[in-house]
Amino acid sequence: MRRTYPTDLSDVEWSYLEPHLPAPKATGRPRIYPLREIINAIFYVVRSGCSWRLLPHDDFPPWCSVYYYFREFRLDGTWERMQAALHERVRVRLKRNPQPTAGIVDSQSVKTTGVGGEQRGYDGGKKVKGRKRHLLVDTEGFVLRAKVHSAKVMDYEGIKTLLDRAKGLFLRLAHL
Repeated sequence: MRRTYPTDLSDVEWSYLEPHLPAPKATGRPRIYPLREIINAIFYVVRSGCSWRLLPHDDFPPWCSVYYYFREFRLDGTWERMQAALHERVRVRLKRNPQPTAGIVDSQSVKTTGVGGEQRGYDGGKKVKGRKRHLLVDTEGFVLRAKVHSAKVMDYEGIKTLLDRAKGLFLRLAHL
């Protein structure tokens, strides 16, 4: 039995998240490690900030297996589905409608490293060279959508892109 970490899921948390995880594939190699241990390892990396290769090998599955599942869940939308389910559950507990009707949009320009490319630009208004993130949050402050752009993207263009992605997900969203 391995030692527990503060980032480990409790039985109640696991019972809620488990139905939102993908079922094992019918073909191919069977899973070697339990998904709960994989999720615990992912949460450990995210919370501690360590690199994948520095994951404690005595306590968790190998880092390459953990990273494989992290990447698969990112690509197939599992993380977004889990976040949406948790968001709705919290809103219901707060005696709110599960789908928000009002949202708040904001942006922030952030300095980045000296590496250039398309994702890096200059925000003349804030005099920042780097990236800009646009967030759509509900009235409770929960993040609904986020989009990262080059800092040179004007706010009205970035917000348009952000809202286009959110249009089909939040049908009741009427006030910004």
